[in-house]
Amino acid sequence: ATEIDRQNPYEGELKFFWNVGKPFVHAGSAYVPLHKVGGFGEGFFTRSEGVLLHSPNLLNADDPRAIVWETLPEGDVGLRTPPGGGPIAEEQSYVVLSDGSFHAVYRTIDGHPVEAYSRDAGRTWTEPHYMTYADGRLVKHPRAANFAWRCANGHYLYWFHNHGGRFIREHPRRRSIAYEDRNPVWLCGGIEADAPEGKVIRWSQPDIVLYDDDPYVRMSYPDLIEDGGRIFLTETQKNVARVHEIPATFLDALWNQDKTHRPGTDDLILLYQPRPSIEIGASQHCALGGTTLPMPALPPFLERNVDSPDYGTRDLQSGFSIDVSLRLHHLVPGDIVLDNRTLTAQGFCIQVAPHGAVEIVLNDGRTENRWTSDPGQLTVEQLHRIVAIVDGGPKIITFVIDGVLNDGGDARRFGWGRFSPHLRSVNGVEMLRIGPSLHGEVVAVRLYARALLVSEALGMVRPGTAGYNEADIAEDGG
Repeated sequence: ATEIDRQNPYEGELKFFWNVGKPFVHAGSAYVPLHKVGGFGEGFFTRSEGVLLHSPNLLNADDPRAIVWETLPEGDVGLRTPPGGGPIAEEQSYVVLSDGSFHAVYRTIDGHPVEAYSRDAGRTWTEPHYMTYADGRLVKHPRAANFAWRCANGHYLYWFHNHGGRFIREHPRRRSIAYEDRNPVWLCGGIEADAPEGKVIRWSQPDIVLYDDDPYVRMSYPDLIEDGGRIFLTETQKNVARVHEIPATFLDALWNQDKTHRPGTDDLILLYQPRPSIEIGASQHCALGGTTLPMPALPPFLERNVDSPDYGTRDLQSGFSIDVSLRLHHLVPGDIVLDNRTLTAQGFCIQVAPHGAVEIVLNDGRTENRWTSDPGQLTVEQLHRIVAIVDGGPKIITFVIDGVLNDGGDARRFGWGRFSPHLRSVNGVEMLRIGPSLHGEVVAVRLYARALLVSEALGMVRPGTAGYNEADIAEDGG
């Protein structure tokens, strides 16, 4: 019994707990995660924390009565949220690092997961802190399972949902939104790094790894399996259990985000790079009027299924990506960066939005969809690189701006947004208008006929520059 048990309604005579973590072995000892419950009420469990059950002789005891168990960490308090955090700290997932340190990550109702390290096999832990990416930004995650695994190559993978679902009641008869939106699943790659106190894990920015066509379906409680150099993820959405092989190229991109990882030229369908605009420090004027280029056809999202008896919909799960570098002299909401729309608004555009944001608009003549970047992304007289990824698989739009995936920050719960599954195509006129009404200039444009990985969008940004340089031009054939 620990403090959380003695403070429950039965003063510890009865104890409440569960476990979804995997047992593991270290230095000949067995460790089993346990999630203790301190109370019940709104949100089901109203207080929780994590401990480890440790047995030094489980693996070699002949008599079960001789098996020894102890509860770690030492003392009266388990793994909780950071100081000032909420009362929920549960479903701890543990990995053992190459120097023998333990790493734990677990869910909260604070909008962020928590991680901690133990340098003495679970007996004491560092003060828990909200998990961060390698660049120092906080990771966002709701009250859902988030697991980490160590792979055979010594690297790590982390499963989570990339939004800040906090404990808020939508309606008295509905569950807290903190449990919702476990679809899609995002994956981070982890690399060990040296710190004064020992090894730590540096986490990459994430990519979508799994999704369901129904956004209300909640896939969760995964596991990782390695077999013959191949990596598989398992998951369940409460009704069906599935196994998914994850492509090695996808994982390699996650683990190597700090290296240039450029997409292939096969999917590059438009390249605009006026050489005079490359000089970042050059004096520029407003480019009102802009220029035009022949607009290549973008892949449609839907088509009629002539093989179906009812001639219904075939979802092509296609997508496209826009990579644009620009410099603005004034922030004027409504200024158009790129536009291929017809007089009836069919097509797409990229435009400046209020509060220093950028917006993409998608219209097929029947339905219009739009999504805005996080606020404060654009500043005047700075070269910005904006990648808008329109992914027709999960029907999600993401922005990667100046090498950072938008995740909503403190301004909003989601940094990514969904578009209609009924959107057919955003092919508009046969010309692309570049900067037709822009208080600034478009430095370069790349258009890809598929949804890029976030890792690819990050790999295209060279350290120290948000836009293109002479090396980029040479690699693209000038």
